[in-house]
Amino acid sequence: MVTLTDSAKDYMRSVSKEGYVTLGLKNGGCSGMKYIWGLSTDEGIEHVKWSDPIDDVLLLDPIAEMYIIGSEIDYVTELGGSFLAVKNPTATSSCGCGESFGV
Repeated sequence: MVTLTDSAKDYMRSVSKEGYVTLGLKNGGCSGMKYIWGLSTDEGIEHVKWSDPIDDVLLLDPIAEMYIIGSEIDYVTELGGSFLAVKNPTATSSCGCGESFGV
């Protein structure tokens, strides 16, 4: 299970409007696997096998799901900008910017 903070839910709802925020993974980044964020409309989800919506706003790629199980996603605002941060308990290493991790 992946949980979303209230600020993450609010942000995702503001950017997704009539669809969902999507989260997948691909090989790459400094630490081995990189988070891939996207947007999908209701029509677009029929062509991809996504997870059931989390809090009616986030869809997970089923392959990514096993690597981020137990994670908490937060929307963080800092001096340098704002971003979705994944606190991933399965990660054994991560890069300084938080965009990639290793297992």
